[in-house]
Amino acid sequence: MSSQDHARVSVRILEKEYFIACPYEERAALLDSAEYLNNRMREIRDSGKVVGLDRIAVMVALNMADELLKIKGTQAKLEGEVVNRVRGLRERAETSLEKGQQLEF
Repeated sequence: MSSQDHARVSVRILEKEYFIACPYEERAALLDSAEYLNNRMREIRDSGKVVGLDRIAVMVALNMADELLKIKGTQAKLEGEVVNRVRGLRERAETSLEKGQQLEF
């Protein structure tokens, strides 16, 4: 991908402007992500419990990492349940087919 395939996007996070290159088709997602990050950093800053841009950024990163890990855990659990459900349905179908029975779900 050449530099001509990228957009130079300006995002503002805690009153500071950053220029980021990204593929044109990802521009909207980048802007949404920057807005989400800015809002989360403002929440931490406005709580008054954390002072300093670096500390605010680390707190937000830790909170977002925690959320991501919880989501991944929930997703893994759901995937496991789906796999088990499909396995059970397949076994019922195979058993019914072996016996020549009508299959009811």
